[in-house]
Amino acid sequence: MKTIRNYSIVAIALLTVFMVGCKKDEDTPAPAAGVTTPPTNDEELITSVILSFVDTAGVQPSVQYAFRDPDGDGGNAPTQQDVISLVANTYYNATIQILNEAASPSEDITIEVQQEDDEHLFCYSISNTNVSVTRTDSDGTYEVGITTFWSTGAAAIGNTTVTLKHQPGVKDGTCAPGDTDVEVIFATEIQ
Repeated sequence: MKTIRNYSIVAIALLTVFMVGCKKDEDTPAPAAGVTTPPTNDEELITSVILSFVDTAGVQPSVQYAFRDPDGDGGNAPTQQDVISLVANTYYNATIQILNEAASPSEDITIEVQQEDDEHLFCYSISNTNVSVTRTDSDGTYEVGITTFWSTGAAAIGNTTVTLKHQPGVKDGTCAPGDTDVEVIFATEIQ
């Protein structure tokens, strides 16, 4: 009789533990029917911005200029910050690539920007240089700026600011809305 009583006590204890372990968490309300929680878009570490230029006439050599900051914003100084140097009165097709080279192997963040092109916009701000930049790719509604067309004028020295804007739900074709994922200022010379 004592053995049956001990088994009963153990069975009740296990059943209590099972019921407590399976209890639904009432602190977190379940989403309403048909409502889904959007996935979070974790911010990527961007350590490198690379611009590649090809002369549309095929006369000038193709060139590439990079900004590299292996530990990201803050911390140590960038390890590479090239000067964009282009030939006067020339037309270039350009592409931009952004990387996380702190990862092993390095991650090409440009792929994510292409996949989420309706949420991203590259902005190119030119100061004191005879350069015009036109975005040549689109998300179907607005430009994106991974590919661009650059037209240079007379010799000059200035800056090109490249900014990647993250604009989920607010993209309107301008650089005003959204958050800045990365911004790099390249010294620029047209010669």
